[in-house]
Amino acid sequence: MPIRINLLSLLFLVSSSVFAQKALEDKIHDENIQTVRLFPASMDISTQTNPPVISLNSSIPLLLTFDDIAYEADQYSAKLIHCNVDWTPSRLREADYLTQYNEFNVNDYEYGINTRIPYIHYTFAVPRVTKTGNYILKVYRGRNEANTVITKRFMVFQNQINLGASIVPPSNAAERQRSHQIDVIVNYSNRELLDPINNTRIVIRQNQRWDQAIYNLKPTFIREDLRQIEYRLFDGSNSFQAGNEFRFIDLRYVRTRGRNVASVRMEEDVVFAEAGVDEVRRNQAYLEYLDLNGQYVVMNVERQNHHLESEYILTTFNLQSPELPQAPYVLGALTEWGTSADAKMTYNKEKKLYQTTLFLKQGWYDYQYGLKTERGWDMEPFEGTHFQTENEYEVFFYYRDMGSRYDELIGYTVLNPNKRRL
Repeated sequence: MPIRINLLSLLFLVSSSVFAQKALEDKIHDENIQTVRLFPASMDISTQTNPPVISLNSSIPLLLTFDDIAYEADQYSAKLIHCNVDWTPSRLREADYLTQYNEFNVNDYEYGINTRIPYIHYTFAVPRVTKTGNYILKVYRGRNEANTVITKRFMVFQNQINLGASIVPPSNAAERQRSHQIDVIVNYSNRELLDPINNTRIVIRQNQRWDQAIYNLKPTFIREDLRQIEYRLFDGSNSFQAGNEFRFIDLRYVRTRGRNVASVRMEEDVVFAEAGVDEVRRNQAYLEYLDLNGQYVVMNVERQNHHLESEYILTTFNLQSPELPQAPYVLGALTEWGTSADAKMTYNKEKKLYQTTLFLKQGWYDYQYGLKTERGWDMEPFEGTHFQTENEYEVFFYYRDMGSRYDELIGYTVLNPNKRRL
């Protein structure tokens, strides 16, 4: 009897560890690691803003780039982790999705050239995989996975269904001037889907943000005769707050001021910049202009090599506002959507401003201000929200076959991409 109890206890511990797996996420684990980007490789500088999503059969790899603020190069390794639709590790073995050993050297690096703050720029082409789905790219120092410095999400798809999506006014009339509803139609005549109600999952995200991505939508209609699934909900569960066009700051210059830069000061070992004072836009009329939908591009116009000759700038952001019960955050890819240590602002009572200083490489940066809530970031108090706002929406369609150990990504589409031409 005691043996049986011990075995049951062991089984309980094992099963608990399986079911308690934590979702993996985008995260920079070391403050010396800066400007982490993952995007489809290209000579076109604007592709830095593209999402890390790639076709299974694509000849173009995803490219990871990052800077290490250091004088000497370090040894880094990388590995890939296949994940379920909810970003917990899947049950696939590494040999199921890779044709080579799952530890790769990150040994392509170059030193920054004549910059005040020294850094080493690393580049890593993500190896090809053999299965679709969600992946985590994990980078760590040496061979020690416990010393992880970067985890980045990316997706690999193979379109086996026809995925149609559209932005429509919300079903709720009260939300029509402030929200976007995403309706989706799936035609699966080219792929057999068993029990599509229970075995398929759809994910929709806005502007490459995971903090308010929509999961677990239920189909409103399934036409088995047409092999078609519809998602046209009337309860607002497939709607996003439309928000506003992103603010921006032009840090492409250090010898003069770019747009929305109040001042630049070059010291012997560092460059300082002060952004213009931003006003709350909640009650302002909508103004249409092109933006990067919250992303940024590393570049400078005073030297030739964007990645190696761009300076790091201590940039102070200023928001004009009375003191609030809770502090706002600077949001966008520049703060990893509010997760970086300096995203939270502090109140300057003398100037009656909220301020924070970010460590940014030269480039063009989009950003907004928001408050942290239980439901995620709320930008409306500072930015307003308008149906006319242009956003980028991605729709992912997953399927888990009977007896399968992973979620296949069999459909992907992008709606309304809005890229600034730099």
